[in-house]
Parts: sequence; structure tokens; C-alpha cells
Amino acid sequence: MRITLEDVEYRYQANTPFEHLALQDVNLEIKPGSYTAFIGHTGSGKSTLLQHLNALLKPTKGRVIIGDRIIESGRKEKHLRPVRQKVGIVFQFPEHQLFEETVEKDICFGPMNFGVQEEEAKKRAREAVKQVGLPDGILEKSPFDLSGGQMRRVAIAGVLAMEPDVLVLDEPTAGLDPRGRMEIMDMFYDLHKRRGISTILVTHSMEDAAKYADEIVVMHKGSVFKKGNPEEIFSEPEQLIELGLDVPDTVRFQLKLQKELGIRFDHPCLNIDELAAQIDKAMKRGNR
Repeated sequence: MRITLEDVEYRYQANTPFEHLALQDVNLEIKPGSYTAFIGHTGSGKSTLLQHLNALLKPTKGRVIIGDRIIESGRKEKHLRPVRQKVGIVFQFPEHQLFEETVEKDICFGPMNFGVQEEEAKKRAREAVKQVGLPDGILEKSPFDLSGGQMRRVAIAGVLAMEPDVLVLDEPTAGLDPRGRMEIMDMFYDLHKRRGISTILVTHSMEDAAKYADEIVVMHKGSVFKKGNPEEIFSEPEQLIELGLDVPDTVRFQLKLQKELGIRFDHPCLNIDELAAQIDKAMKRGNR
């Protein structure tokens, strides 16, 4: 499913003394089957933009095109349930939204709320727990008897059971240890590849943005500051650092070598193996 934002502006509490401009002049196209990461400082507009992607928020100016639906300012929108079914959002700490007495009932709640019959919903629940790496037997357990990591996977399974075409991830690894973070991110990437789901990641982790995304969008003060593939975005690390953002550790180390030793690199290195190869190449070049 293609999502397009055209001249999107959003103001919280518009036409009141508390009005706050959160987004302005946002123009973006998110292609079907792509993996897009949004990065930016706190308050840059990432989370506000995210809520426009399935019409939780409606622009105060401009329009958002979600598949064949057009959501635009100044117009009342009806029958948004199909949009919200096709664009699933995993918010921070999704496990806080669990409430049913069994895992199966919790996962089935969303599909059944959208009109899916109980038998089909249960089938989806069985498939969803497998997709998130949990055993079938967990379906009969209370979600509140599970570990924190398992609870998060159950909450994610509930979103997957809706069978979305687009999966929006808002800091999905918040609060997890490094191993748990890697497992969850690898799981999402595997789903992205196997099912062809368009994936949209909002993150503060530059490593995750560099590792998984096809395209990165840098948000700053409610606008799109820059967009491109990971190599393009991290080719000017000083620019990102000036915005108060981090860069991948390999890029930071590469930048230090350039400044202190005068080593010239051909392109930004986004992983350890690439960095090692570039250092070896630069050293050999320097010895000639």
C-alpha cells in the first residue's frame, strides 16, 4: 500500500491560545513494500506524523493519501476502520494495552472487532504467535503470567493478526535489553521480507535505521530536513550531530579517524565488516 503526504500541516489545539504547530510542509511518498525509518530529535514531529499514517490524526492543512483513501483538512471522514485495519501501529510499550484473560482472546480482539469471525480470528492468532516466535501453548495462558518480552510479542501478534499491509513501529524496542532489542528488530525485518509488508520505523537508534531501512527520513522542527538511503544520510555525519542526533558507532569512529589521522574513506561505513575493509584499503593506499 502506497502512502503519500502532500503539503501536510498539523496544529494541536488549533484556533485556541494553546495552539502548537507540530508539522509543516511535509511532502513524502512511502512506497509499497519499502522499509522507511524516521529519525529526529524529541519534538521533531515524528510521532505526530506517524499518527497521520492511519488517520488517527487528520491534517489541519494538506492531505494524506492512504491506498485509495484521501484524508484531507476541512472534510469530515467516515468509515476509517478499513484504513486502520490495513495500517497497523505498534506503539511504545504495546504490552501495556493487553487486557484479556488469555493470550488467544487478546490477539483475537482486534480482528473480531473489525468483523472477522471467531474461527478465522483464532486461526490468525495461531499464525501470529508463530510469527513472533512464541509456542502454540501460550495461547491459553494469561498474558499477565508472561515475561515482559513475551508480553510485548503477544501485543505485536495482536497487530499482525489484523493482517496489515503497512506496519508502523514507534520505538518498538523501548525498554528492552540489547539482546531483546536485536531479536525484536530481526523479527520485524524477517516479517518485512517474507510477507512484503511496508514497514515504517520511528527510532532513536541510528544503528537500527542504518541496518534495516531502505530509506531514512530526518525530521527537524516539524519538517522533513533530509531523506535518502542510509549511505546518503550518514555521508554528512557532522550535519546530523549539529541537529542533536547521533550517528552509528562505526560512522562516529570513521569520522574520528578522518580528523585525527587524515585517513580518507570512500563512503560511510554502516557496519563493522565494512569499516574494517575500508580501514585496510585506506592503510594500503597510504603505504603506496
